[in-house]
Amino acid sequence: MRKLTLALFLALYICSVAVHSRIRQKRAWIIDSFNIEEENPGPFPYLLGTIELDRKYLVNFRLHGSGVDKEPKEVLKINQRNGQIWVHKKVDYETCQLLQLIFEATTNVSSDKVDTRLGVEVKILDINDHAPVFSPPHYQATVDESTPQGQVVATMNATDGDDSKTPNGTFSFNIISVTPKTDNVEFFLEPTGASITGIIFRGCLDYEKAKKYTIVVEAKDHGDKVQLSSTSTVTMNITDKNNHLPEITGQTGPGRVKERDSGVEVLRVQVADKDSPGSQAWKAKYTIHGDKEKYFKIETDPKTNEGVITVLKAMDYEEQTSRNVSISVANEVPYFSCEITGRPAKRLWDVKTFNEGPGKSLPGFPKLYLVTIAVEDVNDPPEFVPPVRKVGIMENTKLGTHLCTLEAKDPDKTFASKFHFTKGEDVDNWITVDPETGEVFTAKVLDRESPLLKNSSYSVILYVVDNGEPPMTGTGTLIIQVGDLNDNLPILEVNTLGMCLSDEVTMTNITAVDLDLPPYSSPFTYELLGDVKGKWSIDPTSGTTVHLVKENTVYSGVHELQIKVSDNQGLSLTQNLSVTVCDCTSTPNCHLRRSSGAQVGSAAVSIMICTFLLLLAILLMAFLISCKHEKKMIMTDDEPGWRLLESNIETLGTDCKVPAKITQVESIQTLKAKPNLISTHDGISMQEVIQQNHQQDYYDSTFQKEQLLRRSLQRNSTRRSYRSYHSSMDQVKRNYSIYSVDDFQLRQNLLTQINQNLFHLQAPGEELGDYEPHCYAYEGEPMIDPQLDAISLPENDFNPNVLTNLEWQFNKLVSICRPDLMS
Repeated sequence: MRKLTLALFLALYICSVAVHSRIRQKRAWIIDSFNIEEENPGPFPYLLGTIELDRKYLVNFRLHGSGVDKEPKEVLKINQRNGQIWVHKKVDYETCQLLQLIFEATTNVSSDKVDTRLGVEVKILDINDHAPVFSPPHYQATVDESTPQGQVVATMNATDGDDSKTPNGTFSFNIISVTPKTDNVEFFLEPTGASITGIIFRGCLDYEKAKKYTIVVEAKDHGDKVQLSSTSTVTMNITDKNNHLPEITGQTGPGRVKERDSGVEVLRVQVADKDSPGSQAWKAKYTIHGDKEKYFKIETDPKTNEGVITVLKAMDYEEQTSRNVSISVANEVPYFSCEITGRPAKRLWDVKTFNEGPGKSLPGFPKLYLVTIAVEDVNDPPEFVPPVRKVGIMENTKLGTHLCTLEAKDPDKTFASKFHFTKGEDVDNWITVDPETGEVFTAKVLDRESPLLKNSSYSVILYVVDNGEPPMTGTGTLIIQVGDLNDNLPILEVNTLGMCLSDEVTMTNITAVDLDLPPYSSPFTYELLGDVKGKWSIDPTSGTTVHLVKENTVYSGVHELQIKVSDNQGLSLTQNLSVTVCDCTSTPNCHLRRSSGAQVGSAAVSIMICTFLLLLAILLMAFLISCKHEKKMIMTDDEPGWRLLESNIETLGTDCKVPAKITQVESIQTLKAKPNLISTHDGISMQEVIQQNHQQDYYDSTFQKEQLLRRSLQRNSTRRSYRSYHSSMDQVKRNYSIYSVDDFQLRQNLLTQINQNLFHLQAPGEELGDYEPHCYAYEGEPMIDPQLDAISLPENDFNPNVLTNLEWQFNKLVSICRPDLMS
């Protein structure tokens, strides 16, 4: 049959070629197929089959393709004479499932001329030579203890190298073993595909019964002749969750705290929990109940899981001697429970579960644990009443003025309540405090313009100390609010200005400052003194900053103006203002021109300095000569000028008499009554004395004003530099030379006043009145007063020889008082 079929195909082929073309055409046909079973053990070679051609002439057979000269090579070979195909080695189905070959037949006339070309296919038959393989070979899974039943806890995958369309390539899963075996859980498999399965459990996981499960799963194929299988191990770790409630078992610690103590530990609460130590299900979380004032806090000790109670705010024994609070405890993760109620023969068992959540808690939980903390009494510091006290006083009030009386109280009931006051921080030492009475007095004249004041207030820290053991100290604050007085003069900010020469009226600003507050300071009133009409004016005349107006008639140069500046209360000060007028077209800054115009050569400067030093030396010598005191010669014992003034005499007048050498000077009233009477003292007439007295009165008033000015400048110096203060004083000396008084003239005036007073004292019967004798005691028995102590005088013998060894200065006195000793 095979030969007939082959002859028929050849006939049809030849006819088709003859019809279409004289040229012979060759076509390839697949005429047969063979089967080879993989991994056939032989023996090799063995005959696979024969390809036969119906030819009357001899031909040669050739075979090439996969399995011959292509991979896998040298599996097949053909007999060139008879067409037999032989198998020479094993074939692996998983490497090659089909061998496609080309069969060619050539004539004997020419070996290169193909007579016939046919296609041949050789199928490789699969056998069950591969077992299912898990990927990966081992599994690790982690499952929470609170996972509900029916959940897939692990997924497994396996593959088989055999043909999946045959029983050799299909397989199934099953559980071989579970370690350990517990009664609370059971594992089973649910395939989710041909090669995938999931591990599921029924029941309740319990970490305390098993922390880890080892599950062995088998994958087995369905081979006809032989069945192959493999296994994989699943390690399932159970994570502990909160399925046990914490319970407070007791407390440790003193349970008491001293009043006023804070930040100290007073109590520890112990708790028991069956969950895994160190896990979130074991860690305790405490809550305090009944502590509205937030006196306490409770924290968890991470090592022992104890609740540590600490005092946050100090408590007062006088308010409460103990404090009751309640403590509850929970875990960091919510509580859950799972209980098996039945094991029916179905996919899942019957269980009862509870999961704590928001608004859902276990009945009767949490339980409250009562804690009592006692407060111990200690010595409390006294307290000022009020803690901050404000007092007001005007500046320049005399020293020693009473400010206030401090008050304090001691809140203790069981400790001593005596205390004393003391001063703490007083930067400028303004006050003194009586330690017993608490009275506060000024220690100096207060100045509102002091830089130590802030918003006219001066703060002093005060202490009150009790006599307890140990002594406790309370702190208070005294705020002294100083009122303002008009004790500062308005002063120009600058006393030198520069203005440009112009044909038009020009102006510049001038500003005055006064350290006093309104209404004792601005607005100021400005007034130009001297011959300034048609040259200078001020517009407006009042305000803090005004315009100095220069008329076009003012020539260039330096102009010294006198300005009287008055504050809002009329207190005024006349000051000099130096204005430099220059041509600004050549010199933009008149100050620079003035300073540059004053520059001279170094030789001229040296001459000026030498001249000044020489003049200073001459003045110093003249001063030393004029101030040289006349030295009187000390008289010897034989000097006739020695006198002894009598005292305690029973005559009218005074005990003080000026010696004859001192010139008696009549009083001013006597000179007015007797204008012709003129007496002299050291060459000075009484008219000159009277004139000097008037000058002295004028000096007293101007001296007070100068002192006020000096005080203003000194206060300004707290806001300026030390150098600017001295420059201001120098300017004041230049501007107000009328206030300065020559020292020599001052000494002469003082000497005149002293002489006048002595003259009045020695005028008998006029200045000092006659006084009646005063009875101090009567004759008779002495009055004995028991309150008076008896006065006892030691009766020491007087040695007269002591008076004979005195210095020569006392000889005259001894000769008058004790002439008997001189003999």
